[in-house]
Amino acid sequence: MQYNPANPLIVQGDRTILLEVDNPLHAPARDALAPFAELEKSPEHIHTYRLTPLSLWNAAAAGMTAAEMVAALETYSKFPIPSNIPADLRELVDRYGRVRLERADGDLRLVTTDRPLLEELARQRGVRDYLGPRIDDTSFSVDDAHRGLLKQALVAVGYPAEDLAGYTQGAPLAVELRAVTTAGAPFVVRDYQKGAVAAFHAGGDARGGSGVVVLPCGAGKTIVGLAAMAALKTETLILTTSTTAVEQWRREILDKTDLDPELIGTYTGDSKTIAPVTLATYQIVTYRPKKDGDFPHFPIFNQRDWGLIVYDEVHLLPAPVFRVTADIQARRRLGLTATLVREDHHEDDVFSLIGPKKFDVPWRVLESKGFIAEARCHEVRLGMAPPLRMEYALAEWRDKFRLASENSAKEELVAALLERHDGPDDRVIVIGQYLKQLRLMAERFDIPLITGQTPNSERETLYGDFRAGRIRRLILSKVGNFAIDLPDANVMIQVSGTFGSRQEEAQRLGRILRPKDGDARAQFFTLVTRDTREMDFAHHRQLFLTEQGYSYEILDEADLVATRLETWASRRENGDAHPRRDAVNLNRT
Repeated sequence: MQYNPANPLIVQGDRTILLEVDNPLHAPARDALAPFAELEKSPEHIHTYRLTPLSLWNAAAAGMTAAEMVAALETYSKFPIPSNIPADLRELVDRYGRVRLERADGDLRLVTTDRPLLEELARQRGVRDYLGPRIDDTSFSVDDAHRGLLKQALVAVGYPAEDLAGYTQGAPLAVELRAVTTAGAPFVVRDYQKGAVAAFHAGGDARGGSGVVVLPCGAGKTIVGLAAMAALKTETLILTTSTTAVEQWRREILDKTDLDPELIGTYTGDSKTIAPVTLATYQIVTYRPKKDGDFPHFPIFNQRDWGLIVYDEVHLLPAPVFRVTADIQARRRLGLTATLVREDHHEDDVFSLIGPKKFDVPWRVLESKGFIAEARCHEVRLGMAPPLRMEYALAEWRDKFRLASENSAKEELVAALLERHDGPDDRVIVIGQYLKQLRLMAERFDIPLITGQTPNSERETLYGDFRAGRIRRLILSKVGNFAIDLPDANVMIQVSGTFGSRQEEAQRLGRILRPKDGDARAQFFTLVTRDTREMDFAHHRQLFLTEQGYSYEILDEADLVATRLETWASRRENGDAHPRRDAVNLNRT
């Protein structure tokens, strides 16, 4: 292999990979790495990736070979690849499927052709508890109740099982997708959505039926779920994040399938109707009256003969749902998400219990084809007023992040951005973490605020008014992180967030990625107080989006405030200024 010093990659023996951001081949190298490597750091000039067992196994489950991974590294490597890397890749990728779960004569078995490996695994403390009697030199009997727990244990010891034991068909349900929606618009499943369903279903083969589809927000993950229902034609349980998401799924099902309304039930805090297609929230499923008590709503998983369980926003799956999912491995399971990143580091539980990644499309690929909006990301850095700066300096370490996040100088930047994006086609969302901060902004700018305390009926009214253009601005708390359908939103102003949450950053950008008319771009602004803990966390939050090909333009507060002063002066000359509303505190630097 002829290596090229002009290439952007440096592959290192510890399985880290350095990628030069300023190199002309940065973008294709990044896209080549994304399927099998994880981004760990993304400073300005050199990004650091790591080859992890889980990233390699997910790639292998999606059909990528070790040879293809090595070829990608060789294509873009600046120097010869360390000799251990190809060997390590082959060995780790080869571990996926070395042991298999199969069914023979109706019985579940753990099978392998590698007898020494089976002997070793049978002596592993975490594995042997879930093995039944030995059948022969290459297989053990397994209790069906231990199918999920055994898969978790095998991932933990580094030998993920390929589950070929098959699935129950579930109760039949005739369901077809419409060619024309109830609103009269033509409806066609996009090619990548069909590809996602095909990868998950695998033609009904045992290799299909469990796994995760990764698509950006706005790319139509709900349509993938509906198309999977139409492919399987079986009763379906759909779990999602909120009652708002439940209503959105219900609208989509009624709009794009031929199912009658009475065949769709909702199982939430407000309604407990179970039907052939049932929509439930994670909150109600994981509710229990006492902290150490039982989960009274777990029976929903066996209430009907489900042939498919859909886990919406699977990266937010609560731990108790993992527990019950371990018991229902015979049912087909489809996870939908924009990112496999979990801030609790339970990606391995998603892999073992829901299934490996079966389909993934880079965000920028869908953007280039017009399936999601082109987005520009901006990090606006600002300072603190002297009194707050002193308060921050004297604060306890645990309080510093909140003080920086609630920096009152952010209000002036929000004011400047609202003025900048005040056109008739602009739909602006202000989103944040801290309710006091959001309430002050809602009052100052006279914008409706939606929080977790907002009644569902009021939320739906406000969302509906926003979609219809009757209101063009909304302020949202964390309830806006996921599962809200606001397709015309094109500007998001993030005033505060949950520490260094990569998934939150991805979800929030996703709220404005629905395709726009014409050449309109989505604009994402995150306001960060410089020289504080908030700035450190901001770098970590941006990791996932950087991996997807997005970069953050760094702006200074002075840029926005200066523009606003010029605008205000011009309006004052024309007799159209509002000093009380528009005044800028020039001492905030």
